[in-house]
Parts: sequence; structure tokens; C-alpha cells
Amino acid sequence: MWCLELLLPVLLIIKDVSGQWNVWIPRDISAMTNSCVVIPCTFMYPSGIQTNRGTHGIWYFGQPYPQLFPPVVIKTRTEIVHESYKGRTKLIGDLQQRNCTLLISNIGTEHSGRYYFRADLGGANIYTYPDFSELKVLDQPNIDIPEEIVADENLELTCYAPDNCPENRPEIQWMYTDYLPETEYTSDYVEESNTAVLSSTLIFTPRPIHNGQLLGCRVYYPNTTLVYERLISLDVKYAPRSVWVNGSMEVMEGSSVTLHCEVDSNPPPRISWLFGDQELLWDTASNASLSLEDLTPSQEGIYTCVGDNGYGVMNTSMYLAVLYPPSEPVVNGSLTILEGSSISLQCSTQGNPAPTLTWLKDGELVGTITAEEVSVLELLELTPQGDGQYRCLAENEHGRASSSLNITVEYAPVLLEDSKCTVVREGVQCVCMATGNPEPVIEFYLPDKNITINDTDGRYNYYTHTDGHTSTGMIKLQEKGERLGNGAVNVHCSISNMYGSKSFHLELQQEKKYMMAVIVGTIGGVAVIAFIIAAVRYVGHNNKKENGNPGQDLVSKLENPALYYSTVKKDKQCLRKKVLKTELLGSKFNSILEESTGEDGDYQPVGSLADLERQELNYAALQFLGGRSRDGGASGRGDDGSDYTEIKAK
Repeated sequence: MWCLELLLPVLLIIKDVSGQWNVWIPRDISAMTNSCVVIPCTFMYPSGIQTNRGTHGIWYFGQPYPQLFPPVVIKTRTEIVHESYKGRTKLIGDLQQRNCTLLISNIGTEHSGRYYFRADLGGANIYTYPDFSELKVLDQPNIDIPEEIVADENLELTCYAPDNCPENRPEIQWMYTDYLPETEYTSDYVEESNTAVLSSTLIFTPRPIHNGQLLGCRVYYPNTTLVYERLISLDVKYAPRSVWVNGSMEVMEGSSVTLHCEVDSNPPPRISWLFGDQELLWDTASNASLSLEDLTPSQEGIYTCVGDNGYGVMNTSMYLAVLYPPSEPVVNGSLTILEGSSISLQCSTQGNPAPTLTWLKDGELVGTITAEEVSVLELLELTPQGDGQYRCLAENEHGRASSSLNITVEYAPVLLEDSKCTVVREGVQCVCMATGNPEPVIEFYLPDKNITINDTDGRYNYYTHTDGHTSTGMIKLQEKGERLGNGAVNVHCSISNMYGSKSFHLELQQEKKYMMAVIVGTIGGVAVIAFIIAAVRYVGHNNKKENGNPGQDLVSKLENPALYYSTVKKDKQCLRKKVLKTELLGSKFNSILEESTGEDGDYQPVGSLADLERQELNYAALQFLGGRSRDGGASGRGDDGSDYTEIKAK
């Protein structure tokens, strides 16, 4: 208030010079509710005006025009004032000294507004000054907050308390500063335009964690119950400090998945979901979700969430794995190679997890099992046995798939062991068998006749057959033809294909077996006949011993010739059966020999039934010469007219 006392003489000097209606009041002034406020005021008027009747003044609220009946704050001529100002206002300035200072006590927020002064110098010398002082009645202190609070940058917050009430002097405190880092405090007292303001400044460096934190400024007047507080929430701007996304995921092909992203920043960032360099989604928010439907293996990869709020950029990535069974393996095409060559078979596939690759040949494992996307099977110096189907099998826990190829191994012809000549009923049969790829062409050559026989030669019974890579040629010769020095048939077999040709002499292997069968059959037949003869003699010898008088037995048989002949006939039939049995055994033996060679021989079985019958009849044909009668001794004629001879044992 001391400033006002210093300024008044100066203002009076200026008035005398100007000689105009003029007023000086603070344009803005503030006060706390329920306290008081002093509005400094100095007015001037033209020097020619006489104030013999005294100087009076009026304060209006809201507007300066009396005809509009503005509320009267105070009026020196009368005590008529507006109801809201009764008992609250006092003119503390001396109007004679051109001091129009106004005191308002126990003010409320409803008293905020413009205040105009009107000078009443008597008569027509009444003038309302257009200048005004705007009063702000505060129910809480002011805090000066910067437009932008940025994390990690120095921050100053200032709390203001008006000091325009002579009755009370305010004090200021900061609240809720316990968790602030390295705080500093400064105080200041500012007087401007005859108004006074007490200030307290809080200095610290905010962190992102302080965003949203409450701070308070408390203004109180000692020795009173007047306390005023104001709370603020710190709006700390900071770059994204964390970006959270789903962890890496594994999902099946064809399924759906939602990827979530949350970004901690202030202000909220622009969130972008990227797949590689492609932006799939963006939104300005604290979180964003990306939905993926009907997933395919092509959507497997790295997904990145990027947060950018103008104060910084941060991103986090995750890996999305799409699981699926192996695709159909890609293998070489079918190959045809020459025997002894080496090749590499490649098999490649895709699957998740990575499938195992297995090579199979004709259903059996070959090579090694690998767990890579590409498997190479090395086949070195292939033989005809390497010919066949090769299959690459891909497997993982979600399924399997396979692809096949054929390897054809071509090779020069090879003669098989079954190639030979044998004796058959019609003559000689020669068979030539060979394997090769392509199938061999078979021709027979008779060098003694200088003839080459193939399937176009109709003079001979010629036959060919092909089964896979095996060719069979057969020729039948009606005559055995000329023999070589060792007795073999002079027949040559020629086998050929695009990789070579060979010629072989075919031996008559069946003839050796035929001679052996004849010898064995003959020896077997003779042994059986000898056994039968020995058995007959043995039986006869035993009968002789049992009867004691063989001569008598013979006489009795001769006396009954019908019985005797029947006995002989019976014995003959038994003997015939035994011989026939022997012949059958010999025939079976010969059949076995013929089956071992594959053809029938042209020999006759030994020990034929005709020969045995002939021997039996010779043995049974007895001639009795010089027979006498029974009485006379050795011979005679029986009752039935038959001749007989009596044989007596010695």
C-alpha cells in the first residue's frame, strides 16, 4: 500500500497539467473468499471546477451507466447500497485528496466483476469514469502450470496467493511432494498496479511414473480459520516406455488368432501392427488388437507392434508359427540309367514342425532318416538290383505325405544257368534264358548246318517269351543232329541288346541224367527179381521141412491135378503181381528222373512183365517122359486120362 502513497502526488501533478477527467485504478485485482480486498483508486477532474459543496463519490458494480441502475457498492451522499454489499464496503480513501480507494470485506465469489467509480463534485459536475477494476474472488489459489510437462525435463510449478487484504497476510505450503525427486522451493512477493501477490515455486524433474500424480498448494492465513487448497494432477508427457504384445504363438493352419498390443505412453500413441514391411492395422489408442482369420502357412512370421506418440517411438515383435502337415514332397522325375552309374535323388518338402524325410525302396528303408527340408539319397555304382520304385516319405506330428519315382537300370544281357539242351521224346530241346535291360534278343545258331534260327525262321519249332527283363528262347530239333567229339549237341545261343551281345554253347545236360536213370533202373529191377526168387525158394524149403515127406505131398498134388494147377496158377498170379509191382516201382523211379530233367526219356523200363511171364512159363513147363503106372512105379495115367509120373525122394 505504500506505493499508493508515493504515486498520489505524482498523479496530482499530472492532473494539473492535463486538466481532464481521469481515474487510476488497478485493472485486475484478486482476493480470497471470505477475506477482504482493497481496490486502490485515484481520480482527477478539470482544475476549473469548484468543489465548494464538497466532493462525493459512488462505486458501481457491473456497468458505469446510472440510468441502467447498476448495483451500488457504496455511495458517500447516502447509505443506500445494494443488498449484497450492506455492511461489507468502506471508502477508505480521502475524496478531498482525490483518493477513492475502496475496501470490501467478507467477499464472496458473487462479488467478482467490474467496479466503476463515479465522481460527484456538485451540480452538473458529475462524471463516471469508463475505466474499471476487475475483481477476481478466488475460492482456491492459482497454480501456474506450463502448457506441457515433459518427462526428464526440469519443471517449475508456481502457486499464487493474493495479498490485497491489509487485515491478513497469507502463507503458502506445497502438499504431496514426498515422492518427488530432488525438490526445490522458492518464494517471491510481487506488487504490480498497487496489487500484491505472494508466490511459491516448486522445482523438480518429473519422470513417467509421476504422470497422474496429485500435487497440492495450500494457502492459509495465520490466526484465522481461512484455509484454501488446490490440487492438480500432473500430465507428464513421455515417449512410449513399454510395448506389450502376446508371446510367440503356435496355431494350426486354418484356425484364427488375435494379437494384442498395449503401449504405455502419454499422450496415447499411434499403434501400428506390421507384418514385415506391410502395415496391417493402426489406431490412436493405448491398445490395439489384430485379428487373423483362416491362417495359412504364408502368414507365419514376425509381427511387430509400433507405438509412436510424437515424443518417441518403441516397438515389440512376436513370432506367429502356423503348424501344418507336410506338403507333398518334390522329388526327381523317373530316371533310366546305365548299370554302374551313380545318381543323387533329392526330396524336398515343407511342414511345421519340420518333417522327417525317409527314403524307401519297394517298401524297405534305404539311406538315413533326416529331419531337414531337403534329403539327398546317393546311389553309387548302381546294379540291376537297384532297379525299382523309390519313395520319399515326409512325416510330422500333424500328418504325412509321400512322392515316388522309378529308377530303371539298363545293363548288358547275362545268360542264366537254366540255359541247356535236353533229350525229349521228339528229339532234342534247347532252352536259352537271359536277363538284361532292354530285354535281350535271343537267337540260336547251328554251326554244323551254318543256320541261324530266330522267331522269323519257320523251319524249326521255335518259341520265345519275355517276362520283365528276362527273355526265354526255346527250339526243338526233330533229330539229335550231329554230335561233337564229346557227344554233345552242337547248338549255340546268342543273346544281345543295345549294350552288348554274347554267344554260348549249350551242353546236352539231360543225356547224362538219362543214362544214369537207365543204369539205376536196370540195377533196381534185377535186384527186385532176385529178391522174389530167393523168397520163393525160401518158402518152398520151409514147406518141405514142415511136411516131412515132400514126395508124398507132390504125389498127393499129382493125384489131384485140378488142385495142383490151381495152386500153380495162384502162385503165378502172385508172382505176376510182384513183378508188376516191381515194374511200377521202376516206372515211378524213371518218372522221378524224367521230372528232374523236365522231359520224358526215350528208354524202355527194365524187367518187363513179358520177360517175367516168359521165364515163369519156362519154369512151369515140365515134361514127364517114360511114365509108369502107379503099381509099376514111376509113371502112369490117372483116372481122368491124364499122364503122370511119380517122383520119389531119394
